Amino acid sequence: KTVGRPSAHDFESILKFILSKSNDRTFKQGINTYSFISELSRKLKRNIALKTALKIILISILAMGITLFFIDGIFNDKLVDLIISFDGILWYRLMKYKAIVLVIIYSIIVLIVAYFVIKRTNSYFGEIVDCIKLILKNSDEDIHLSSDLSLLENDLNKIRIDLIQSKAKALEEENKKNDLIMYMAHDLKTPLTSVIGYLSLLSDEVGLNKKQRDKYIKIALEKAYRVEELTNEFFEITRYNLHEMITSKSKIDLSLLLDQLIDESYPMLQEKELTIKAHKKASIPYMGDGTLLARAFSNIIKNAINYSYAKSEINISINSDKEKIVISFKNKGDKIPSYKLEKLFEKFYRVDESRTTKTGGSGLGLSITKEIIELHNGKIAVNNDDEYIEFLIELPNK
Repeated sequence: KTVGRPSAHDFESILKFILSKSNDRTFKQGINTYSFISELSRKLKRNIALKTALKIILISILAMGITLFFIDGIFNDKLVDLIISFDGILWYRLMKYKAIVLVIIYSIIVLIVAYFVIKRTNSYFGEIVDCIKLILKNSDEDIHLSSDLSLLENDLNKIRIDLIQSKAKALEEENKKNDLIMYMAHDLKTPLTSVIGYLSLLSDEVGLNKKQRDKYIKIALEKAYRVEELTNEFFEITRYNLHEMITSKSKIDLSLLLDQLIDESYPMLQEKELTIKAHKKASIPYMGDGTLLARAFSNIIKNAINYSYAKSEINISINSDKEKIVISFKNKGDKIPSYKLEKLFEKFYRVDESRTTKTGGSGLGLSITKEIIELHNGKIAVNNDDEYIEFLIELPNK
């Protein structure tokens, strides 16, 4: 809430308020909003201050020249006769202190000019505030400003479009998340019902032989593991939406890290009779966050296992030089359509698109992986042909 005309400080505050209205991961990853707005605000204030000062100087000089032209030029004689006829002593004093009189007249001219120019400048901020209100309403209407604000017009339109796109994307992700939670809740109910059923059977049927009891215990345990898995996915969604990831970098060995992850994946590999071959040096030192990178690589390995053909081979290779480290994860599986390939790193997106979480998980794995790689100033891409799916990670080796 402001009183009177908005100032340049008000404008900067309102622009920063736009950031608070769109404070989500998607928007921040699209553009560095805070830096963009701060730089835009600085440019605007410099631009308007410079134009205002130049206008005051130029108009004042012009007004002074016109005044001097009329006083000492065209109307000089008439002005002299008028003043002498009114008071001869006044004329004498005016001539004696002519320089001071002219300074006073010029000062008055400058003040008058400055008043009207600054008044006009303040109206610019009024225009800007109106446009920002339009932006916050997510209006589809283009922003139009005075010609003096042409520097700002395109930038404000860009902010408007970015905010609309960001809100649409955030809404889409929110819908995906809500759908996923609904499906997960449904999936959670099924194994939980089975666990309760088998445990009730074990409790009530005292005449069960050892073989039957062992069978029911094994089934109940498997279902309980499934409940645990789904519960962890619920927590994963909550953690990802409430917390920012912070890196804690130290010297790690990427080769050893991948060896550990491959060993941990052995039970999952056995289920589909898969094998992993790693092509790498014995030791690859790197300065990074071992915990986060382990999470990123693990997500890709799990993804490769889930979508590999049974009895096939997953290949992992690491190539490094002085500038970069390139890590490749390659598995054999069904071809992914190009329109799905483009969305692989979006939050809550799952390739299978089925209403189940048995293979697709929460749809956060690859999104989290991308964020972790970018936190290390790296890049991640995916390639797919008729036979192989390959994830390529590039990390700066500095």
